[in-house]
Amino acid sequence: MKQFLAPLPQVSLITVLDILLVAAVIYQFLMLIRGTRAVPMLVGVAGIALAVYIARIGQLTTFNWLVSTLIPYVIFALIVVFQSEIRHALANLGSRLTFSRAISSEADAYDDIVLAANLFSQNQTGALIVIEREIGLRTYIESGVPLDAKLSYDLLATIFRPSAPLHDGAVIVQEDRIAAAACFLPLSMNPVLSTQLGTRHRAAIGITEETDAIAVVVSEESGAISLAVAGNIERDLTVERLRDRLSALLRRYVPPATLPTPIVNHGEPEVDRATGPGASDPAYSPEVDR
Repeated sequence: MKQFLAPLPQVSLITVLDILLVAAVIYQFLMLIRGTRAVPMLVGVAGIALAVYIARIGQLTTFNWLVSTLIPYVIFALIVVFQSEIRHALANLGSRLTFSRAISSEADAYDDIVLAANLFSQNQTGALIVIEREIGLRTYIESGVPLDAKLSYDLLATIFRPSAPLHDGAVIVQEDRIAAAACFLPLSMNPVLSTQLGTRHRAAIGITEETDAIAVVVSEESGAISLAVAGNIERDLTVERLRDRLSALLRRYVPPATLPTPIVNHGEPEVDRATGPGASDPAYSPEVDR
Protein backbone atom coordinates (compact mmCIF):
# COMPACT_ATOMS: atom_id res chain seq x y z
CA MET A 1 0.00 0.00 0.00
CA LYS A 2 2.87 2.33 0.78
CA GLN A 3 4.23 1.77 -2.71
CA PHE A 4 1.08 3.25 -4.25
CA LEU A 5 1.10 6.21 -1.85
CA ALA A 6 4.75 7.00 -2.50
CA PRO A 7 5.29 10.35 -4.24
CA LEU A 8 5.90 10.27 -7.94
CA PRO A 9 9.48 10.98 -9.04
CA GLN A 10 9.98 14.52 -10.18
CA VAL A 11 10.33 14.93 -13.91
CA SER A 12 12.89 17.50 -14.92
CA LEU A 13 12.97 19.51 -18.12
CA ILE A 14 15.96 17.50 -19.33
CA THR A 15 14.00 14.26 -18.93
CA VAL A 16 11.08 15.63 -20.94
CA LEU A 17 13.45 16.85 -23.67
CA ASP A 18 15.14 13.46 -23.74
CA ILE A 19 11.81 11.66 -24.20
CA LEU A 20 10.71 14.06 -26.94
CA LEU A 21 13.97 13.59 -28.84
CA VAL A 22 13.67 9.80 -28.70
CA ALA A 23 10.04 10.01 -29.84
CA ALA A 24 11.00 12.31 -32.73
CA VAL A 25 13.76 9.94 -33.87
CA ILE A 26 11.41 6.94 -33.76
CA TYR A 27 8.69 8.87 -35.62
CA GLN A 28 11.08 10.01 -38.36
CA PHE A 29 12.38 6.47 -38.71
CA LEU A 30 8.87 5.05 -39.12
CA MET A 31 8.00 7.76 -41.64
CA LEU A 32 11.15 6.90 -43.57
CA ILE A 33 10.39 3.20 -43.95
CA ARG A 34 6.63 3.55 -44.44
CA GLY A 35 5.59 2.18 -47.80
CA THR A 36 8.98 0.59 -48.50
CA ARG A 37 10.35 -2.93 -48.58
CA ALA A 38 12.29 -2.16 -45.39
CA VAL A 39 9.21 -2.92 -43.26
CA PRO A 40 9.15 -6.72 -43.77
CA MET A 41 12.94 -6.76 -43.47
CA LEU A 42 12.76 -5.04 -40.10
CA VAL A 43 10.15 -7.56 -38.96
CA GLY A 44 12.62 -10.31 -39.79
CA VAL A 45 15.40 -8.50 -37.91
CA ALA A 46 13.10 -8.12 -34.90
CA GLY A 47 12.36 -11.85 -35.00
CA ILE A 48 16.07 -12.67 -34.99
CA ALA A 49 16.67 -10.26 -32.10
CA LEU A 50 13.87 -11.93 -30.14
CA ALA A 51 15.42 -15.35 -30.76
CA VAL A 52 18.81 -14.06 -29.54
CA TYR A 53 17.18 -12.66 -26.39
CA ILE A 54 15.45 -15.96 -25.65
CA ALA A 55 18.72 -17.81 -26.23
CA ARG A 56 20.54 -15.61 -23.72
CA ILE A 57 17.84 -16.11 -21.11
CA GLY A 58 17.88 -19.87 -21.67
CA GLN A 59 21.68 -19.90 -21.44
CA LEU A 60 22.18 -21.65 -24.77
CA THR A 61 25.97 -21.57 -24.81
CA THR A 62 26.59 -22.73 -28.38
CA PHE A 63 23.93 -20.46 -29.87
CA ASN A 64 25.23 -17.48 -27.89
CA TRP A 65 28.75 -18.15 -29.19
CA LEU A 66 27.46 -18.31 -32.76
CA VAL A 67 25.54 -15.05 -32.38
CA SER A 68 28.50 -13.28 -30.76
CA THR A 69 30.68 -14.35 -33.69
CA LEU A 70 28.24 -13.27 -36.40
CA ILE A 71 26.99 -9.96 -34.94
CA PRO A 72 29.85 -7.83 -36.39
CA TYR A 73 29.15 -9.21 -39.87
CA VAL A 74 25.40 -8.80 -39.44
CA ILE A 75 25.87 -5.09 -38.75
CA PHE A 76 27.69 -4.62 -42.05
CA ALA A 77 25.08 -6.74 -43.83
CA LEU A 78 22.29 -4.51 -42.51
CA ILE A 79 24.13 -1.43 -43.78
CA VAL A 80 24.33 -2.99 -47.24
CA VAL A 81 20.68 -4.10 -47.26
CA PHE A 82 19.36 -0.72 -46.07
CA GLN A 83 21.82 1.44 -47.98
CA SER A 84 19.14 3.13 -50.09
CA GLU A 85 17.03 3.99 -47.02
CA ILE A 86 20.09 5.29 -45.15
CA ARG A 87 21.14 7.40 -48.13
CA HIS A 88 17.62 8.79 -48.45
CA ALA A 89 17.50 9.67 -44.73
CA LEU A 90 20.86 11.45 -44.80
CA ALA A 91 19.87 13.37 -47.93
CA ASN A 92 16.65 14.55 -46.29
CA LEU A 93 18.50 15.55 -43.13
CA GLY A 94 21.08 17.49 -45.12
CA SER A 95 18.46 19.31 -47.16
CA ARG A 96 16.61 20.35 -43.99
CA LEU A 97 19.75 21.58 -42.27
CA THR A 98 20.99 23.56 -45.27
CA PHE A 99 17.55 24.63 -46.54
CA SER A 100 18.62 23.50 -50.00
CA ARG A 101 15.17 22.69 -51.23
CA ALA A 102 14.35 25.29 -53.85
CA ILE A 103 10.60 25.88 -54.08
CA SER A 104 10.87 27.73 -57.37
CA SER A 105 12.70 24.85 -59.08
CA GLU A 106 10.05 22.37 -57.90
CA ALA A 107 7.31 24.65 -59.22
CA ASP A 108 9.05 24.78 -62.58
CA ALA A 109 9.35 20.99 -62.55
CA TYR A 110 5.64 20.46 -61.94
CA ASP A 111 4.80 23.01 -64.60
CA ASP A 112 6.59 20.68 -67.01
CA ILE A 113 3.86 18.14 -66.25
CA VAL A 114 1.25 20.68 -67.33
CA LEU A 115 3.13 21.45 -70.53
CA ALA A 116 3.58 17.74 -71.28
CA ALA A 117 -0.11 17.05 -70.66
CA ASN A 118 -0.97 19.81 -73.14
CA LEU A 119 1.30 18.20 -75.74
CA PHE A 120 -0.18 14.75 -75.20
CA SER A 121 -3.69 16.17 -75.41
CA GLN A 122 -2.95 17.88 -78.74
CA ASN A 123 -1.44 14.73 -80.24
CA GLN A 124 -3.88 12.33 -78.54
CA THR A 125 -1.00 10.46 -76.93
CA GLY A 126 -1.96 8.31 -73.96
CA ALA A 127 -0.08 9.14 -70.75
CA LEU A 128 -0.29 8.43 -67.04
CA ILE A 129 1.80 10.48 -64.60
CA VAL A 130 1.64 9.77 -60.86
CA ILE A 131 2.92 12.35 -58.36
CA GLU A 132 4.00 10.99 -54.98
CA ARG A 133 3.06 12.92 -51.84
CA GLU A 134 3.31 11.67 -48.24
CA ILE A 135 2.78 7.94 -48.77
CA GLY A 136 5.73 6.24 -50.43
CA LEU A 137 5.29 4.54 -53.82
CA ARG A 138 8.45 2.44 -53.83
CA THR A 139 6.48 -0.78 -54.25
CA TYR A 140 5.15 0.49 -57.58
CA ILE A 141 8.46 2.11 -58.53
CA GLU A 142 10.16 -1.27 -58.26
CA SER A 143 7.65 -2.72 -60.73
CA GLY A 144 8.90 -0.40 -63.48
CA VAL A 145 12.17 0.77 -64.96
CA PRO A 146 14.11 2.97 -62.49
CA LEU A 147 15.28 6.30 -63.90
CA ASP A 148 15.98 8.74 -61.03
CA ALA A 149 16.19 11.56 -63.56
CA LYS A 150 15.35 15.23 -63.23
CA LEU A 151 11.75 15.92 -64.18
CA SER A 152 11.48 17.87 -67.42
CA TYR A 153 9.06 18.47 -70.27
CA ASP A 154 11.46 16.99 -72.83
CA LEU A 155 11.95 13.80 -70.84
CA LEU A 156 8.21 13.25 -70.40
CA ALA A 157 7.64 13.85 -74.12
CA THR A 158 10.35 11.31 -74.91
CA ILE A 159 9.08 8.65 -72.50
CA PHE A 160 5.49 8.74 -73.77
CA ARG A 161 6.38 8.89 -77.46
CA PRO A 162 4.48 5.93 -78.98
CA SER A 163 7.66 4.48 -80.48
CA ALA A 164 9.58 4.70 -77.17
CA PRO A 165 10.14 1.45 -75.24
CA LEU A 166 8.98 3.01 -71.94
CA HIS A 167 5.72 4.59 -73.10
CA ASP A 168 3.63 1.73 -71.69
CA GLY A 169 2.69 1.96 -68.04
CA ALA A 170 2.89 4.89 -65.65
CA VAL A 171 5.58 7.42 -64.79
CA ILE A 172 6.05 8.03 -61.05
CA VAL A 173 7.34 11.44 -59.95
CA GLN A 174 9.03 12.06 -56.59
CA GLU A 175 9.42 15.78 -55.85
CA ASP A 176 11.32 17.16 -58.87
CA ARG A 177 12.60 13.81 -60.18
CA ILE A 178 11.18 10.97 -62.26
CA ALA A 179 11.69 7.87 -60.14
CA ALA A 180 10.62 5.26 -62.69
CA ALA A 181 8.72 4.67 -65.92
CA ALA A 182 6.64 1.78 -67.30
CA CYS A 183 5.29 1.08 -63.80
CA PHE A 184 2.40 -1.25 -63.03
CA LEU A 185 -0.45 0.17 -60.96
CA PRO A 186 -3.47 -1.44 -59.26
CA LEU A 187 -6.79 -1.06 -61.03
CA SER A 188 -9.81 0.33 -59.24
CA MET A 189 -12.61 -2.19 -58.79
CA ASN A 190 -15.19 0.45 -57.88
CA PRO A 191 -18.44 -0.68 -59.58
CA VAL A 192 -19.76 2.88 -59.61
CA LEU A 193 -17.18 4.00 -62.17
CA SER A 194 -18.33 4.70 -65.69
CA THR A 195 -17.90 1.89 -68.20
CA GLN A 196 -16.34 4.44 -70.55
CA LEU A 197 -13.22 4.54 -68.39
CA GLY A 198 -10.39 2.37 -69.69
CA THR A 199 -7.59 0.66 -67.83
CA ARG A 200 -5.42 3.79 -67.83
CA HIS A 201 -8.07 5.80 -66.00
CA ARG A 202 -8.89 2.91 -63.66
CA ALA A 203 -5.21 2.57 -62.82
CA ALA A 204 -5.08 6.30 -62.02
CA ILE A 205 -8.08 5.96 -59.71
CA GLY A 206 -6.72 2.74 -58.19
CA ILE A 207 -3.39 4.25 -57.12
CA THR A 208 -5.16 7.25 -55.58
CA GLU A 209 -7.52 4.93 -53.67
CA GLU A 210 -4.60 3.15 -52.01
CA THR A 211 -2.30 6.17 -51.51
CA ASP A 212 -2.49 9.96 -51.35
CA ALA A 213 -0.81 10.32 -54.74
CA ILE A 214 -2.07 12.50 -57.59
CA ALA A 215 -2.50 11.03 -61.07
CA VAL A 216 -2.63 12.99 -64.33
CA VAL A 217 -4.16 11.05 -67.22
CA VAL A 218 -4.39 11.85 -70.92
CA SER A 219 -6.78 9.77 -73.01
CA GLU A 220 -5.33 8.16 -76.10
CA GLU A 221 -8.74 8.12 -77.74
CA SER A 222 -9.96 11.69 -77.22
CA GLY A 223 -6.93 13.55 -75.87
CA ALA A 224 -8.95 14.61 -72.80
CA ILE A 225 -6.97 15.48 -69.67
CA SER A 226 -8.13 14.03 -66.35
CA LEU A 227 -6.93 14.31 -62.76
CA ALA A 228 -7.41 11.58 -60.15
CA VAL A 229 -7.25 12.37 -56.43
CA ALA A 230 -8.41 10.31 -53.42
CA GLY A 231 -10.27 7.80 -55.59
CA ASN A 232 -12.12 10.48 -57.54
CA ILE A 233 -11.45 11.60 -61.10
CA GLU A 234 -11.98 15.01 -62.70
CA ARG A 235 -12.39 14.67 -66.45
CA ASP A 236 -12.06 17.00 -69.44
CA LEU A 237 -9.81 19.53 -67.71
CA THR A 238 -8.30 22.44 -69.55
CA VAL A 239 -4.58 23.11 -69.24
CA GLU A 240 -5.27 26.17 -67.07
CA ARG A 241 -7.60 24.18 -64.81
CA LEU A 242 -5.00 21.41 -64.47
CA ARG A 243 -2.38 23.97 -63.47
CA ASP A 244 -4.69 25.47 -60.86
CA ARG A 245 -5.60 22.06 -59.40
CA LEU A 246 -1.96 20.95 -59.16
CA SER A 247 -1.07 24.24 -57.52
CA ALA A 248 -3.83 23.79 -54.92
CA LEU A 249 -3.15 20.10 -54.24
CA LEU A 250 0.61 20.51 -53.97
CA ARG A 251 0.28 23.79 -52.02
CA ARG A 252 2.77 25.60 -54.19
CA TYR A 253 2.49 28.26 -56.85
CA VAL A 254 2.78 26.87 -60.36
CA PRO A 255 3.49 29.83 -62.66
CA PRO A 256 1.82 30.04 -66.07
CA ALA A 257 4.03 29.18 -69.01
CA THR A 258 3.83 29.56 -72.77
CA LEU A 259 2.27 26.45 -74.25
CA PRO A 260 4.27 24.71 -76.98
CA THR A 261 3.05 24.50 -80.53
CA PRO A 262 1.33 21.28 -81.57
CA ILE A 263 3.56 18.47 -82.80
CA VAL A 264 1.85 15.92 -85.00
CA ASN A 265 2.93 12.30 -84.75
CA HIS A 266 3.53 10.69 -88.13
CA GLY A 267 3.30 7.18 -86.80
CA GLU A 268 0.30 4.93 -86.84
CA PRO A 269 -2.81 6.26 -85.10
CA GLU A 270 -3.44 4.78 -81.68
CA VAL A 271 -6.67 3.94 -79.93
CA ASP A 272 -7.28 4.33 -76.21
CA ARG A 273 -8.33 0.83 -75.33
CA ALA A 274 -10.98 1.91 -72.88
CA THR A 275 -13.13 -1.16 -73.30
CA GLY A 276 -10.61 -3.55 -74.78
CA PRO A 277 -9.76 -6.97 -73.43
CA GLY A 278 -8.13 -7.03 -70.04
CA ALA A 279 -10.01 -4.04 -68.65
CA SER A 280 -10.76 -6.07 -65.54
CA ASP A 281 -7.19 -7.21 -64.91
CA PRO A 282 -6.03 -6.78 -61.28
CA ALA A 283 -3.05 -4.64 -62.32
CA TYR A 284 -2.35 -2.02 -64.91
CA SER A 285 -0.67 -3.88 -67.75
CA PRO A 286 1.25 -2.33 -70.66
CA GLU A 287 -0.09 -5.00 -72.96
CA VAL A 288 -3.63 -3.89 -72.16
CA ASP A 289 -3.54 -0.11 -72.31
CA ARG A 290 -1.01 1.98 -74.14
